[in-house]
Amino acid sequence: MSDSIQITDSAQDYLAELLAKQNVEGIAVRIFITQPGTPYAETCLAYCRPGEEEPSDERLELDKIAVYLDKHSLPFLEEAVVDFNADRMGGQLTIKAPNAKMPKVNADSPLADRVNYVLYSEINPGLAAHGGEIKLVELTEEQVAVLAFGGGCQGCAAVDLTLKEGVEKTLMERIPELAGIRDVTDHTDTTNAYYR
Repeated sequence: MSDSIQITDSAQDYLAELLAKQNVEGIAVRIFITQPGTPYAETCLAYCRPGEEEPSDERLELDKIAVYLDKHSLPFLEEAVVDFNADRMGGQLTIKAPNAKMPKVNADSPLADRVNYVLYSEINPGLAAHGGEIKLVELTEEQVAVLAFGGGCQGCAAVDLTLKEGVEKTLMERIPELAGIRDVTDHTDTTNAYYR
């Protein structure tokens, strides 16, 4: 059982009540973090009907409810607390996850994790304003990061110069082991930017 997250009795009572209202046999709660390890991390709590959980989820059997924890979110849910504070208006469920935004990467982390972290924490936030984002597609054996430029960056003539230079510079500075950056799409032909 994971001790990474604490769900208080009051929160269990409240969630058990909500689950009972759903009238679904075996319904549970699923907790996951979107964009974990980045400034945009959000801790989410959702209903999870039987079969909706991911095979890799960790299941917690609590006294009053069952909880599924997203495997990828686990390191970021350490020391998290789900609590319920009753008040005159009925009360409020709070989730405090102090490590959700903290990068769980260090010099020993796999290269791909470190590239992703730099992309998520430093590069994509700047691109979001333009509707663009960059994903790591693969790391080659030569330690070249193959990146996919998505969203607003797709088929844009300026993408090669501005974006790749900036992204390459940032990644190479942060992660010296990288041999280079390659772009998975070819931006010279905008009519079929998705195909090689």
